Amino acid sequence: MWNAFVELLINGLQLLSSGIKGLGVPYSFGFAIVLFTVIVRLLTFPLNWQQIKSSIKMQALQPKLQALQKKYRKNKEKLTQEQMKLYREAGINPLGGCLPMLIQLPVWIGLYQALYKLADRQLLGAFLWIRDLGFPPQGTSISWISNPPAGMSWLEVAGYLILPVLTVVTQIVVQKMTTVSSSDPQQSAMSQAMMIMPLMFGFFAVQVPAGLVLYWVTSNLLQLIQQYFATSYGTATLAQGGESDAEKKA
Repeated sequence: MWNAFVELLINGLQLLSSGIKGLGVPYSFGFAIVLFTVIVRLLTFPLNWQQIKSSIKMQALQPKLQALQKKYRKNKEKLTQEQMKLYREAGINPLGGCLPMLIQLPVWIGLYQALYKLADRQLLGAFLWIRDLGFPPQGTSISWISNPPAGMSWLEVAGYLILPVLTVVTQIVVQKMTTVSSSDPQQSAMSQAMMIMPLMFGFFAVQVPAGLVLYWVTSNLLQLIQQYFATSYGTATLAQGGESDAEKKA
């Protein structure tokens, strides 16, 4: 079943690339990855929307959470029970922010494998300043940065590092935008732990195909746009006392 999923991704990317190439657009596989990312973002937007609504509600609950902490500061078990009760009443899942990332995890792994297979078939090629979207090859260590392969100039090495740097920067901005300031110690600890993620992504980004890093950067940029407009809309909607009729029907 997993191999079928990877082949589905390969066929989908090839179809998108063929369509883009037919329009006379260069770097067809690179733009196919960008278009694929847009499709994934659109499909997962309902989950992101629920996450944004929960974040807004969580922010509004802070005064009540602080009151509970003062009331039950000597009884941690009771405090946890009352906090979870408050979350349920508000329709909030404290762990809901992790769901969109978990949903995308199979896509990341599948795309990772699909890109290596496409690279073996010599179908990926270049994209803008990147010579090969399949580089670095599977099994390559991080040492390629200080010891480039034969034929690769230091300028090309710097070019490959642009996407990993953009991954870290955009991921930090995404984390800042999606993190809710909370008086709940557990929630605060979880938020602080999540701030390690950008560095982890940056570390992985120099060891996986450039095509996958292109997916990450594009996905982060799209999330920033979604987050900005959805947060603005969600804040205005909830401030009016509820959701729109269309949203209630969804």
